Amino acid sequence: MPINIPKHLPAAEILENENIFVMDVERAYQQDIRPLNILILNLMPEKEKTETQLLRVLSNSPLQVNITLMHPQTHTSKNTAKEHLSNFYRTFDEVKHRKYDGMIITGAPIELLEFEEVNYWKELEEIMEWTKTHVTSTLHICWGAQAGLYYHFGIPKFPLESKMFGVFKHKTFLRKTRLLRGFDEVYFVPHSRHTDVRKEDILKEPNLELLSYSEEAGVCLVASKDRKQIFLTGHPEYDATTLQDEYLRDINKGLDIAVPVNYFPNDDPTQEPLNMWRAHANLLYVNWLNYYVYQETPYIWE
Repeated sequence: MPINIPKHLPAAEILENENIFVMDVERAYQQDIRPLNILILNLMPEKEKTETQLLRVLSNSPLQVNITLMHPQTHTSKNTAKEHLSNFYRTFDEVKHRKYDGMIITGAPIELLEFEEVNYWKELEEIMEWTKTHVTSTLHICWGAQAGLYYHFGIPKFPLESKMFGVFKHKTFLRKTRLLRGFDEVYFVPHSRHTDVRKEDILKEPNLELLSYSEEAGVCLVASKDRKQIFLTGHPEYDATTLQDEYLRDINKGLDIAVPVNYFPNDDPTQEPLNMWRAHANLLYVNWLNYYVYQETPYIWE
C-alpha cells in the first residue's frame, strides 16, 4: 500500500522516481481504508533530506500510512525555507487535540548541549508527556532517543572521546521481540553522534529492555516493556551517501574528522560507499508499524 503525504511535498518526486508508491491525500480519501496516522517531529536542520529518508523506510509496509510533519514552534530553523515549513509542517498547538497511531522524533545535531540548554526543551518535554496519552507507539532516533530515555526514564547521556562515526555490526540482544522479527543474528546500522548512553544504565531500569547492541557502537535499540516508547541510537534510515556527505562537509570545514568506520570500500574515501543496512532498516520500520502501531491501535480512538 502507498504512503500518503501532502501534495507537492518535494520528497514525493524523489520517491516516485525510486518506484515507491506515493499517494497524495486527495486520492487517499477516495479509498475506504482506515490508514495509520503517523506524526513526525523533524528536529534535523536539513528537513527535506530527513523527510525523504523517513518516508522511504515507512513506504514498504502493506499498510496505508498518513503522514503529518511537525516542527518546534519555539525554534527558528536556519536551514529550511519558511515557505516549506508553512506549506507542509504543523506546530504542536495545531495537532495536540488529535490522537496518532505512531510518532517519530528525529535526532538533532545538539548532542553536546545539556538537554535543559536546548531552546525548545520545554516544548519537547510537553510533547513527550503528551505522547503517553495521545500516541500508541513513539520511535525516538539518535539524539531524540537520548532525549526520550532521559525524559521518560532518567537515563543520562555521556560525551564520547571521539565521534561515533561509521557503519557498525550489531547483535540482537533480545531476539524474541517482534520488533526484530526476521532479523539476522548480525546486522549493520550507521551511527553519527558525539554522545552515548550506557548499557548498564539501560539494564538496571526495570521498565526498559535492551534489544540490540554493538561491541563497537554500544547501545542501539531499546524499548519500554509496553513498547509505547522505542529508542534507536543509530540511523538505519540514512541513504548510502549520507555519511559521505557528512565526512566531506567536515573535511571542507577543516575539521579533524576520521574516515567513517567500515563504510568506504577499503576505507578509501575516493570510492563510492555501499549500503549494507537497507534491508534491515526497512524490516525494522515495517515491524514497528505492524506490531506496535497497527496491531495495538483501536480502529476508532476514544
